[in-house]
Amino acid sequence: MTLVVPFDGSDLSVAALRRAVEVDRALAEGVLAVSVVPKGNVEYARERDWIGEHEAFDLAEVVDRLRKQVASVSQAADFRFEVVNRYAPAGTIASRVRQVAKDAAATMVFVGSDDAGRIVTTLASVGTNVASDDAYDVVIVRNRTTVADGAGGRVAESDGGGQRSATDSDPRNRSSLARSISKPIDA
Repeated sequence: MTLVVPFDGSDLSVAALRRAVEVDRALAEGVLAVSVVPKGNVEYARERDWIGEHEAFDLAEVVDRLRKQVASVSQAADFRFEVVNRYAPAGTIASRVRQVAKDAAATMVFVGSDDAGRIVTTLASVGTNVASDDAYDVVIVRNRTTVADGAGGRVAESDGGGQRSATDSDPRNRSSLARSISKPIDA
């Protein structure tokens, strides 16, 4: 069983990876970051800051940068990449992520999305396709600032006006998962 994170290096994919790592502290299932790279697609790579404006596309370099970015978030997270056709549509990219999630026996997939406000279908096209699979639960991460606060392994959550510990709120108002995450790691 694994927590899977589609990872493209964006702020939201980094936030989703951080959230998966936080949840993994309670579940101890392992985290797998998955990057899908369209081979030789310079425009796609530049849009995601995988390569510089005048830099040539080098698959090994792109994968190395993504791997290092994942490691900078969590040394414990595993990294896997898939290569697709240069002009692969979002559906193909999502299919690869779904297949990796199934192969890894994912229990949850953490998807970073700015526009998941009301329903999953408002996710970007890749996220929508990944979220449509019922083989695993989907966690939509919209908050880039939620990270472990370092105080006894507790999770900080944003209240819109700053940070507060998840333990500051009434525990009856949180799910059992949220309560287990907010416990110190050694408890």
